[in-house]
Amino acid sequence: MSWISDVVAPKLKAFIGVNSSVKDNLWTKCPGCDRMVHTGELHDNSMVCVYCAHHFPIRAPDRFKIVFDNGTFQQVDSVRVKDDPIKFRDLKKYTDRLKDARNKSGLNDCISVAQGQIGGTQSIAFVMDFSFMGGSMGLAFGKTFSKAANLALSLRAPLIGFTASGGARMQEGIFSLMQMPATIASLCDLREARLPYINVFTNPTTGGVLASFSTLGDILIAEPKALIGFAGARVIEKTIKDKLPEGFQRSEFLLQHGMIDMIVHRHDIAAKLRSILWYLCGQPS
Repeated sequence: MSWISDVVAPKLKAFIGVNSSVKDNLWTKCPGCDRMVHTGELHDNSMVCVYCAHHFPIRAPDRFKIVFDNGTFQQVDSVRVKDDPIKFRDLKKYTDRLKDARNKSGLNDCISVAQGQIGGTQSIAFVMDFSFMGGSMGLAFGKTFSKAANLALSLRAPLIGFTASGGARMQEGIFSLMQMPATIASLCDLREARLPYINVFTNPTTGGVLASFSTLGDILIAEPKALIGFAGARVIEKTIKDKLPEGFQRSEFLLQHGMIDMIVHRHDIAAKLRSILWYLCGQPS
C-alpha cells in the first residue's frame, strides 16, 4: 500500500465527510457491453445490466428472493463433512483454501438450499455459488444435494436447481468424482416418486456438473448467453484440430441444437417456473 492510500485518502475522506460505510466500488464495468453500470442500480435490477441485459452472478439469498413467492423462503442447513479427506496440498493446504472461501463468502460450501412456495407450490431449490472455489463439487456438496432431494421426497415437492460450476473439486480426488453418481442416484429416487426436477443453467456450468445431475432435469432452462459445456473450447479445438462454430457452448447454441428446452431472462424466471409447476404438479386451489 502507498502513502497516498494509507495516509492521504483517509484524511481527505475525513475532511470532506465521506461515510466509511459507503462502498468504494460505485461503478461496475459490464463485460457484455463494456459500459460502466452503477453498482446500486445493478443490484436493484437483479444483477442484470440495464444496457445490454448481461446476467452477472447473483448470490443465493438474492436468487431465492427472486424465485420464491413474495421473496419468502426458509433456508435449509448444509451438511458438514470432514474438510480434507485425502490431506491434499498444492501451493497451500486445502483446509486453508476452504477457510479463505468460507470467510469471503459466508457459506459452508458452494451449495445453498431453501424451501418455500413457487406459485403456491411447495418447492425445494438449491443454488450453486461459483465464487466458492469455482462452484466445484465435493463431499459437502453431494451430501447437501442429497439432503435437498430427500427433503423434496418427504414433502412431495419439486426440486429446482440453479447450477454454476467448474466441475469436480480436485482437492478431494475420488471423493469428488463419486458425487456424480451420488447426485444421479438422488434424482433417480425423485423420478421413481414422479416428482419433477427442473435445472436452470447459469454462467458457467461445466465439467462434472454438466456430465451428471444438471442435464437430467425434466425441464432444462438456461439464462441468456450462459457458458454450458464439459471441456473448454480450446481443449476441444486442440483435440479435433478444427475451429469451433461461433457461440459454441453458449445457451443460444444449445437451444438451437436441442440440448436445452428454453432460455429465460432472470426477470422472467419466477413466472416461468410458476407456469411449469402448475402444469406438472397441478395449480394449487
